[in-house]
Amino acid sequence: MRIDENGNWRSFRHRNFRILFAANALSNIGSWAQRIAQDWLVLELTHSGSYLGAVTALQFLPTLLFSLHGGALADRFNKRKVLIWTNIGGGASALLLGILVTSHSVKLWHVFVLAFGLGASSALDAPVRQAFTAEVVGRPDVANAVSLNSANFNAGRLIGPALSGLSIAAFGTGPSFLLNGASYLLVIYALTKLNHAEFFVDPKQAVVGNIREGIRYVRARPDLYAIMIVVFFMATFGLNFQIFNALMATQTFHRGPASFGLLGTTLAVGSFSGALMSARLERFRRTMFVVYGSLCFGTGLIILSVMPTYTTYSLFLPLCGFAALTTMITANSLMQINSDPLIRGRVMGFYLLVFMGGAPFGSPFVGTMGEHVGIRQTIAMGGIITILAGLYVFFRLRHKVAVPVDFSIDVVLPPTYENKS
Repeated sequence: MRIDENGNWRSFRHRNFRILFAANALSNIGSWAQRIAQDWLVLELTHSGSYLGAVTALQFLPTLLFSLHGGALADRFNKRKVLIWTNIGGGASALLLGILVTSHSVKLWHVFVLAFGLGASSALDAPVRQAFTAEVVGRPDVANAVSLNSANFNAGRLIGPALSGLSIAAFGTGPSFLLNGASYLLVIYALTKLNHAEFFVDPKQAVVGNIREGIRYVRARPDLYAIMIVVFFMATFGLNFQIFNALMATQTFHRGPASFGLLGTTLAVGSFSGALMSARLERFRRTMFVVYGSLCFGTGLIILSVMPTYTTYSLFLPLCGFAALTTMITANSLMQINSDPLIRGRVMGFYLLVFMGGAPFGSPFVGTMGEHVGIRQTIAMGGIITILAGLYVFFRLRHKVAVPVDFSIDVVLPPTYENKS
């Protein structure tokens, strides 16, 4: 099949992208299967929304500790080799938890420790993987590759939660963890099969820099830090569907694991649609698109919070998923495209710190609020906070982000970079 060089599938022209895409498709199914299984396992062990939030927080706490360092690794070392090691760490955590569950030896503290371990490998992996995209497809195709990778991720969300829910109902949570561990092995194998000669690597890219330079770069770019403000509040208080769906399914609608897994799948219908649509919206990708998207998403959460039945709740979830994904894909693409290659890894490390770094505080807060105040009120609160963040950027920063920005690195970076360019 001939692939249009300007079409929505043009990233598949690159052999390395095709190899990674196939491996990541299976890995994403495993990751979503584990997410559902981990949440259900915690509820089985504790029957507590607070513990559910605490485990989620522990899984994302390493983002605060390591994501900036992962960005520095991306700028300094061979990204493919770093990704192999981070996948080894993630696979080991998933397999060990699966063995503990299937042998009926698992304790709550095991889940805590291994959730932290998986989070640590993910915190180092994510900024490297994000920056690696530009090397795999080249800068002109980065936005398209981000959209296709997001579609891949959400295709996994379509299959993984439903598969995990059925597996939990039939065999318990153990097989979901083992499936995820095996999927990491496939990604490692795919990384070893990539052709280095086909990478798009800037000869100046192997530089020695520090994290502070990445922070200085972002601070000098209002178009980038405006995105980060919106993303932080949207992700911390709005994108908590693991907790929202778990508590709505069990406490509000009194459903079992299969129905809980189905909510993840229905959410993914909208997310997957949003990811596919984003491939057609490249010409609309501007900072203010992120702001408008956050306002739509926040409004959607408020409406979701008052859905009266399981059926109406599940039918409205895809609309929230669509708004969330189109917004987040635009944000991710703009951060990568509008960052200089010499410092892109650290910029993405900082972005992912903002994107996921609020979870260690937001998830326990959301879990506790859901348990003691009410999950409907908590979902509505997440929507209101998301809207307020979008309005703040709209009224305070929209004039700054509208001003054309010189993306050349020597404008905002210290002399150490000027000497290398």
